[in-house]
Amino acid sequence: MKLSDHRIIPVVVIDDAHSAKGLGEALVRGGIPIAEVTFRTSAAPDAIRVMSENPDIFVGAGTVLTVAQVDEAAAAGAKFIVSPGFSRAVVERSVELGLPVIPGAVTPSEIMAALDLGLTTCKFFPAGIYGGIPALKALGNPFPQVSFVPTGGVSASNLTDFLALPNVIAVGGSWMVPTAAIAAGDFEQVRALCATAAAAMAGIEGAV
Repeated sequence: MKLSDHRIIPVVVIDDAHSAKGLGEALVRGGIPIAEVTFRTSAAPDAIRVMSENPDIFVGAGTVLTVAQVDEAAAAGAKFIVSPGFSRAVVERSVELGLPVIPGAVTPSEIMAALDLGLTTCKFFPAGIYGGIPALKALGNPFPQVSFVPTGGVSASNLTDFLALPNVIAVGGSWMVPTAAIAAGDFEQVRALCATAAAAMAGIEGAV
C-alpha cells in the first residue's frame, strides 16, 4: 500500500488515542483505508501507533511543523508526512527518513521551492481561501509537472469537482471523520460518511 493508491485522505483530529482502533476499522469498512492524523493534539503519536497496528490502513502524520515532529511521527509508525506550509527542514528530514512528504505550497514561489527539493506533489491549503478550483486550474499552466492535494474547503458537495481536475491527485478533508463522532465512539457514522465519499470517487473514476 502506498500514498498514491488513495484519492481521498481523511484529516483526523483525535483527542484520545483509545478511539484510534475503532476509527481505523471504520475507515477500512467505509472504503477509505487511509488517515492523516494531525499533530494538533497530544494524542496524535499514540493514535498513529495504534492505527498503524492495523495492516489494512495507511497512516500518516499531518500538521507537521517541525523536524522534532517528523521524528516523533516516524517513531510512532507514520508512513507519510503532511505539512500545512513549506518548511525546507521538515521536507529534508522526511526525505532523510525515507518518508513521502507533502508540503503546503499555494504560491508560485512555494511551488518552485518544492520543485527545487525534487518534490512534485504539494498540499494546497487552505484551498477555499486560496482560490480553490480556479486557482488550481491556473497553476496547472506554469506547473504541469506538479500535482496537488487540496485541503480546507473541500467537502462532500465539491469533492467530485476537485477530483476531476487533472492536476489534483487527491483531496484531503475532515467531513468524513467528524471530531464529535470520534469522541462519541460513533464509528458507524464515520463508516457511512466514508462510504458516501468513496462512492463519489468511484463515480469520477468510472467516468474517465
